[in-house]
Order: sequence, then C-alpha cells, then structure tokens
Amino acid sequence: MRTLSRKRLAEMADMARRAGLMAADVLLPPVCLGCGQRTMDHAGLCHRCWQELKPITMPRCDVTGQPFPYDPGEGVVSAAALADPPPWDRARAAVEFNETSRRLVHALKYHDRHEAARLMARMMMVAGHDLLDSDAVLAPVPLYRRRLWWRRFNQSAILSKRIAEATACRTVIDLVERIRPTHSQVGLDAAARRANVARAFRVNGERGADVNGRHVVVVDDVITTGATAAAVAKALKAAGAARVDVLAFALVVKPAQAHI
Repeated sequence: MRTLSRKRLAEMADMARRAGLMAADVLLPPVCLGCGQRTMDHAGLCHRCWQELKPITMPRCDVTGQPFPYDPGEGVVSAAALADPPPWDRARAAVEFNETSRRLVHALKYHDRHEAARLMARMMMVAGHDLLDSDAVLAPVPLYRRRLWWRRFNQSAILSKRIAEATACRTVIDLVERIRPTHSQVGLDAAARRANVARAFRVNGERGADVNGRHVVVVDDVITTGATAAAVAKALKAAGAARVDVLAFALVVKPAQAHI
C-alpha cells in the first residue's frame, strides 16, 4: 500500500477544510454583522454599514481620544483633558459610537457573534498602533464573576486576545479583578457611573510583576464617560504601572470636550 507524503496529506486536509467551509456557507451563509444583509465574509459588513461607521483619526485629543472638529496643531489636548485630567495617559478608539457601531458591539456582547471580534480588533489595532509596542501588557476590563458566569465570556478579553495574536503585545486576562458587583452603566449619567465603579477593581495579587514599572493597555469595547476605564487605570497606577493607556472599539463623542 502506497504511503502518502506529508505534503499530500496537508493538501488533502486543506481541501477538506475548504469543503467544510463551503458547506457551512451554504447552511449558514455569511451576513453583515450590522444589518444582516448577505455578504462575502462572516466577519464583514455590507457596503452601507461600512459607510455608516465613523473612524476616529487625526486630529484628536492625545489624552481622551476625542476627535477635534478641526486641526488645532500638534500636541494640543482637549479642554476637558486640561480641566479634569483622566488617570490614564492616552486613549484611543477605532470608531465613534453610533447606531452601526452599537450593533457591532451588541453582536459580540449579547448575541454570541464572536466573529465580530475579528473585525473590531483589526480596527482597534489601526487606531491604537502607537499604543501597542512590544513591551505593552494588555489588560481587558474584567466582569464580576456572577456576570461572567451568566454571559459565559468577557467581550473585552476576546478583543484583547485577538489583538495579542496579531501584535507583539502580551495579554494577561486576569491582570485586573472586579472585586464587587456593579449595576449596569446603561442609563447612568457621568457622576452615577463614577460612583458605580468606584473601588470596584484591583490588580490580581499574583500578577504584580506584570504591572510594576510596566506599560499597561486597558482594553474595552466602548468608552462612554470613561468612568470604567478611569477606575481600572487608577487601580493599575496604584499597583505601580509606569504608564496606562486605554484602547476601545467605540467612543461616545462629546462635543463639549473638543478643543476651544
């Protein structure tokens, strides 16, 4: 009986994989993550949804990540960052939070569309390329254990893993712990959000070496008021982090925070 070479076995395995993908596409055809329209990719958007996304590019505030309506010049930060500096050093987000980006976030967070993380992470890597140096440690915003059990996964951890797989960064999923349950932030104003997450996070006592003197990038899906990111950043700075940056997929744009 003739023995097949490793090359031939690999080719057959690849053919089988491709056939399986084709069969899956027939049974579960790829649809737009935003609106459900047929697309060519399971982790893609239709043309209309792509157009409705609003990437955040320069000019933007280097500290808050908020876009400027015009270019005020290199190194200028927003009035809000000057008046009330956040506890992190720099923040970046891939897109503005709108109806289309909300549907992407919800597809991953509430509807188990984990393929959305591929697209979201790719866009986050572009937006945060200046944060993702080889020394950076990625720290996803954690869920409280009861909520994690109910949801079965942490969307921020999934995004963090995706980014780590494609960069030189290292993700430490349990670097930060949520030590008390908090209410949903949905519907709360800025002050209520800050009170809700105050002292809700701490650095894992077994992960001190990953924080002390290190550059840590906090990873989350959405920055709304920045209350959660601020609470995590404070915990990391208190544990000795040399620099803390924040990277999210979507950012709620606040006109009042623009440079004036």
